[in-house]
Amino acid sequence: MDTECRLLETGDALEFLELSKELDESGNMLYAPGEREISVKEQEEMIRNVNEDRSTDLFISEENEEITGFIMLRGSALERARHCAYIALGVKESQRGKGTGKQLLRRGFRWARERGVTRLELTVLTHNAAAIHLYRQMGFKIEGEKVNSLKIEGEYINEYYMYKLLK
Repeated sequence: MDTECRLLETGDALEFLELSKELDESGNMLYAPGEREISVKEQEEMIRNVNEDRSTDLFISEENEEITGFIMLRGSALERARHCAYIALGVKESQRGKGTGKQLLRRGFRWARERGVTRLELTVLTHNAAAIHLYRQMGFKIEGEKVNSLKIEGEYINEYYMYKLLK
């Protein structure tokens, strides 16, 4: 599958907000289901802010003009951390297992290399086996465990810190 990947634009705000809320319902994202209470106008402002930040970009994947996933890469303006970027990734449930996540990660790797970023990092819930499998397939390694990182439905949940070094 060859998913189209492009930068998120303010005109995508409504559809991206709907995707974000759908991903929140999966229970694997930072926001709890129903917690994301922002307007389309606020989403547009967030997109503008990301697009103006030279160290951050947000790419979306599309199939048949429908947003199917995203990857956000947040770099650092600090000299000592400029070689690092943090990743957030989300793929629409109907697209999982179809290569969308891999396409987005490959786009992220290209973004990183273009900017001289040599270390990518992320966190993932320790029970999210599918995401962990994808990240390992794409060369990420578990660096450590963030204990009691999140509280989901009254239960403390751990996250793995994962990283990938680019050549």
